[in-house]
Amino acid sequence: MTQKNGSKVTEFYLLGFGVQLEFQCVLFIVFLVIYVTSMVGNTGIILLINTDSRLQTPMYFFLQHLAFVDICYTSAITPKMLQNFVMQNKSITYGGCLMQLFIYAVFATSDCYLLAVMAVDRYIAICKPLRYPTIMSRKVCIQLVAGSYLMGSINSSVHTGFTFSLSFCKSNINHFFCDIPPIVTIACSNNDINFMLILIFVGFNLMFTVLIVIFSYIYIMAAILKMPSNAGRKKTFSTCASHLTAVTLFYGTLAYMYLQPPSDNSEENMKVASVFYGIVIPMLNPLIYSLRNKEVKDAIRVTGKRCFRLDLN
Repeated sequence: MTQKNGSKVTEFYLLGFGVQLEFQCVLFIVFLVIYVTSMVGNTGIILLINTDSRLQTPMYFFLQHLAFVDICYTSAITPKMLQNFVMQNKSITYGGCLMQLFIYAVFATSDCYLLAVMAVDRYIAICKPLRYPTIMSRKVCIQLVAGSYLMGSINSSVHTGFTFSLSFCKSNINHFFCDIPPIVTIACSNNDINFMLILIFVGFNLMFTVLIVIFSYIYIMAAILKMPSNAGRKKTFSTCASHLTAVTLFYGTLAYMYLQPPSDNSEENMKVASVFYGIVIPMLNPLIYSLRNKEVKDAIRVTGKRCFRLDLN
């Protein structure tokens, strides 16, 4: 689907995974189950935090925004991917591709900053417990979340603007959604600045937020090691375990996706990494925070009993 000289691309064709028809049906079922589980889990986290008074703390305020962000960026890419498994026409309009990339980039970048904010929250709660209510006031929490969305919007606007200012010779995107690297590679015009922007912006966002997480956990671990009792150390570390697990999965996959050197199989590797990062991790986050967090498990148990009693009545 190469364009003639001077013609303008009005739609793109998402090549997806390039598997046979019978495997596409299997993948459709698998990813549909993952997507539904992700929607139910993240929506459940948001509803649980808003209805349980014990979860009205900064930590869970950030967690509900993390759940909201997960819903948004996986919903930007998964429904179109599911549609392409069952439809012969795998095209996406130029405007649709632009919007998909913009929404995905906004919330994926916001996710980075929210995880960093949650690390700072854990640092203040453990290392400065007496000043925690003052430092992490409602106003500060709102400002930190707004800042995360602002950074996501700036990053997305820059990448989307520069990506779609290019001229395209082809309309085949070797991916299952409109992501920056596979779109840039089909451009006719010079794309050096686009790859430079990926390196600078993604590198900055990753390095800045990862350093915040690392330094926060250095201070947290130092505080935990100074605690006199083993029980106290275990209890304190358990409050960070779920966040640390989510951070490791998220940043590890993101770094692999955007910062690996080009290779012959990098496009296929990016598809696999994108599936894990954009579809699987949003499903795992509610499980991580519910199964590894005593307060969330208690809230689920109480809410479940309450709903059961209402059904009986």
